[in-house]
Amino acid sequence: MKTRKPTARDAARPRAPVAQGIRHGLARVLSKQGTCSRSEAARWIVEGRVSVDGRIVRDPEFPVVAGRAVIKVDGLASAAPERTYLMLNKPRGLVTTARDEQGRDTVYRCLDGAGLPWVAPVGRLDKASEGLLLFTNDPEWAARITDPAQGPDKTYHVQIDALPDNALLQGLTAGAGVDGEHLSARSVQVLRRGERHAWLEIVLEEGRNRQIRRLLAAFDVGVLRLVRVAVGPLALGDLGKRAWRMLEPHEREALAPTTGR
Repeated sequence: MKTRKPTARDAARPRAPVAQGIRHGLARVLSKQGTCSRSEAARWIVEGRVSVDGRIVRDPEFPVVAGRAVIKVDGLASAAPERTYLMLNKPRGLVTTARDEQGRDTVYRCLDGAGLPWVAPVGRLDKASEGLLLFTNDPEWAARITDPAQGPDKTYHVQIDALPDNALLQGLTAGAGVDGEHLSARSVQVLRRGERHAWLEIVLEEGRNRQIRRLLAAFDVGVLRLVRVAVGPLALGDLGKRAWRMLEPHEREALAPTTGR
């Protein structure tokens, strides 16, 4: 078999680090250290704003060993920012994303001018939903929060366009097949009733996409309002709409313990 001789193009290509250790794609490394989102990192890399060991890299999947390669963004060393954990009372009408292709306002409007490092939402609330939304730049902590098996329960107060009976309450906890998924609630109780509407407290063990809305729709029940009021032991409390606050150390530890998991 003939071997191909190196070309000038080969010589110009950045080479993967030779240091021993676990290698990850460059965009992932920037995201994991809390510098920015993975998609934002990929954009920076393609734009030629990121260098590795002194050479511009334009491949988001370029393998590097975190902590050994010298990574710079716009010529400045990329260092892990201080870990940040906060909670926001999300209002209706905002989408849970950093960038929206349709130009809609996002949850980051509530954080404008706060001087925070980059933080990402932990889980999501859809545009029509409101309430407690967590943010962090600590991806390992976020992963523990969103872990379907071990993450904390999520509690919601939901106004529905019907008066619930025992059959509905039992059906919601038993669950239903929706779009090939089995959706169910861990617990459901009636908070209050009106003449035509009612408020339910629904607790989920995991939060799938629009889970409560899809589950109630399977029983021909519509959602008028949906508010997340707690994640595990952390309650929304009296935090005002669009307001946010930092989590206390004991609060973030209670949400995702670092031991015994």
